[in-house]
Order: sequence, then structure tokens, then C-alpha cells
Amino acid sequence: MASPQPRIGVVTYPGSNDDHDALWALAALDAEAVPVWHEEPELPDLDAVVLPGGFSYGDYLRCGAIARFSPATAAVKRFADEGGLVLGICNGFQVLCEAGLLPGVLLQNESLRFVCRDVRLTVERTDLPFTARCSEAQQLVIPVKHGDGRWFAPPDLVRELEANRQVVLRYAEACNGSVDDIAGVCNERGNVMGLMPHPEHAVDPLLGSADGALILASLVEAARERALAAV
Repeated sequence: MASPQPRIGVVTYPGSNDDHDALWALAALDAEAVPVWHEEPELPDLDAVVLPGGFSYGDYLRCGAIARFSPATAAVKRFADEGGLVLGICNGFQVLCEAGLLPGVLLQNESLRFVCRDVRLTVERTDLPFTARCSEAQQLVIPVKHGDGRWFAPPDLVRELEANRQVVLRYAEACNGSVDDIAGVCNERGNVMGLMPHPEHAVDPLLGSADGALILASLVEAARERALAAV
């Protein structure tokens, strides 16, 4: 079903540099992509929200640490608390962790180097709004580009997340030193997800891979179902 187009907001912070890529990718996948400025205290009428990659507020203090205090981030938190779908990509993942919407923290890469290349990921869950178009244990090829992408949490929390099936994606190859090779996690409710790789840069075979479209198209379809349910 191609209509209605779900309205998916993309938040732009000072320093965001993948917001236009996310807007383009979502529109290419039949969503109405809606720009949201970081100073907006209330979100427009949306069916889902994406926090894009980049260097919000210059990554001062810690990546995402200042963006968590943005008026738009507070609005996103309210949206998520009400069951809204929220996807954080790279810096957006960092913001969601800093804001307490996702568990863990993103630290400097183990190599102390910026990583920018395609990586292989293994899908751990397919029953989420973000992975419904994927297959169990499917391997995706999606690019990463980050210097602070090493996901970390204490052992007790990692065991809890594993038990709750909150690990969504794992690196299938060495990348940044993340605990248990974790590349993406969700909240316990399953309506908020963050990942370090950039699906918006992998939506067309001309880019080397279209695997990112499986994640974004899953979100678009879930947002469409949400929009239809509200009619």
C-alpha cells in the first residue's frame, strides 16, 4: 500500500550533517520526510522520528551530551514515552543514549581512529518496527563513519539486555571494539532503536549496497500502519 505517506520527522541539530541524507532516503522510500529544527519545543504531527548522524553541537563534552538538552530532544522523549517510533543513527544513537532513551554509552573507538567503511552486520531481531523487512540472522552491509562508536555497558546490564532481547544488530567483523560486537540496541518497549551504521547511505545499489533500505523501509511501513490506525 503506497498511501497515505507516513510523516517522519528528521531532527537537525547544529552540527548535524546527515539530516539531508536521511530526508532524501525516507522520501525515496515513500515517506513524507519532515525537517525538525532543534529549537522546536513541540514536534509537528508525526508518525515517527529519526535523529540523524553528524556532530551535534560539535561533539563538545561528549557526543550527544549537549543535544540531550535541546528542546526538540525533550519533545522526542515525550513522543517516545507515548509509544512513538524513534530511530537514532550514529550521532542520533549517541543522543538517545545520553538522553536515557536507550541503554549504554558510546565511547571512543578501541583503535583511537576514525572508522569509515562498509561493515557487515548480523540481524538479531526481526520483530521490531525497524527490522520487519529483514530475515533472522541475515547479514547486511551498511557503512559506518564514526570516531566514538564503541558501545559499552557494564556486564550486568549487558546480560539484562541479552535476556530482554534488546540487542538488535551485531557487527559480523571487527569494527570499533563494542562490547559483544553490539552495533544497535532498542529499548525494552521496542519503539526506540539506535545504531551506529548509516542505513541512509545504503538505500541504492549504486551506493554499493541497498541493505540500509531494509531498516528504513521497515520504519516507513510501521509508521504507515501507525498513520492508518489513527485515521
